[in-house]
Amino acid sequence: MKTDLSTFELLIGDSFELESVNVRLIGSGDEKMMADFYNQNHPHLAPWDPIRGSEFYTVEGWKSRIKRLNDFHQMNTVFSFIIVDKEDTQVLGTINFTNISGFPIHACNLGYSLAETAQGKGIMTQALQVCIQWIFKQQNLHRIMAAYMPNNIRSEKVLDRLGFEFEGIAKDYLLINDQWETHRLMSLINSAWRAEA
Repeated sequence: MKTDLSTFELLIGDSFELESVNVRLIGSGDEKMMADFYNQNHPHLAPWDPIRGSEFYTVEGWKSRIKRLNDFHQMNTVFSFIIVDKEDTQVLGTINFTNISGFPIHACNLGYSLAETAQGKGIMTQALQVCIQWIFKQQNLHRIMAAYMPNNIRSEKVLDRLGFEFEGIAKDYLLINDQWETHRLMSLINSAWRAEA
């Protein structure tokens, strides 16, 4: 089912239909596609990801993980999107809004990953555009925060295209590939934010 940005609710199974991909919340039935995505892209993502336990790469592990994520969706604390091909047979990327907080910060953190085969096609920029508009409206957020390692040039370019602004350097910020890595901190402010009545 197609959902446009004027719709306030996005339910499991609804999707944003882009030119070459669809973007939707992760849901039950996506376990194998998620395990395949991380197994196929492990060497590509390893320099930017934390070390994962073996269950992270299994269908059974993803069944448990998706159940928890759907609980978080219901609690409005995390929203996990997947970018899928038009046939809905392959995950090409992930977008995660985490640590969603209300008053007085009205903010969240953003993380994302893209398959090696999907690089350089503008897919992540397009997918993030619709997801950011949705999360700003859905959760009435004022700020989205993102961070990237200085040598992750692709991630830097995506954030720049989306209008994120540099805010500083965080030394030894995240444990990536078993090493504490310094990150550049970025944010995007919702200029249309209004206090709820």
